[in-house]
Amino acid sequence: MNSAPEITGSTEEERRVYIKNRFPCIADCDMCGLCKVFRGKDAETAYADYINGTRSFMEVSEDYKR
Repeated sequence: MNSAPEITGSTEEERRVYIKNRFPCIADCDMCGLCKVFRGKDAETAYADYINGTRSFMEVSEDYKR
């Protein structure tokens, strides 16, 4: 998969599409586990700061590594 678009070289919509493609919801939390990783949030909510351009993809990802 391609790396996350840099905030300075992408639009909010490009970052939103990247997150949706990177972490697709399959509507079966028992099979997927993303909701558990993101502590009950969907990926778009979890990565809102990245999508909005206030924090990098890696900074937000660090929040969910613990």
